[in-house]
Amino acid sequence: MTEERLIETERGEARLEIHRARTAILTLVLGHGAGRGIDAPDLQALAHGLPRHGVSVVLLEQPWVRQGRKVAPAPPVLDEVLHAVVGTLRPRNQLVLGGRSAGARSAVRSARALGASAVLALSFPLHPPGKPEKSRLPELAAAGVPTLVIQGERDPMGRPEEYPDPMPEGVDLAVVPGGDHGLKVPKRGALTQDEAWGLVVESALEWLVRDVAGNAGNAAAR
Repeated sequence: MTEERLIETERGEARLEIHRARTAILTLVLGHGAGRGIDAPDLQALAHGLPRHGVSVVLLEQPWVRQGRKVAPAPPVLDEVLHAVVGTLRPRNQLVLGGRSAGARSAVRSARALGASAVLALSFPLHPPGKPEKSRLPELAAAGVPTLVIQGERDPMGRPEEYPDPMPEGVDLAVVPGGDHGLKVPKRGALTQDEAWGLVVESALEWLVRDVAGNAGNAAAR
């Protein structure tokens, strides 16, 4: 079941593409990056793959994309829109925030304030391209909720080996072999592209069921 909804914010009109699970145990809100909207293949793979497993997926298209702008606004503006949109959703189950690249950063910054149970960060931009000294690891570590980072092996904005070992408390890392920042893989790589999208969905689903929904059930039992 898919639904489109337009939300008025002080920054303009945002668009939601809502993919509902028949019986939802979680609601996952995903924002896009600074270079592409909610048509990004990894976001679409999650939106079509997770609902059949009880996870409703809400894709958030920021106003700047709808306005035809080529450059994303400053991070506080992205966060402001995310807050405004989530405030209209009122999910009846656990809320998980997420997104890819700039959308992942916004989710990390906003999770605690919005009452999210966890964050799913696709292609987290650990640093600007070619500038590893400008690390955003403190931003990621400060999420304050369980976080899964799904990172491409060849991501120029943060390869898996650039993350610390061990990871910050509460942060897990899943790797897409051969993946770039868009999680695209080489034609002659270890995985086909369809297999790579399948790995993204499988990794997200396993973590959501085990570490997010599972922990909530354990807490309720106590």
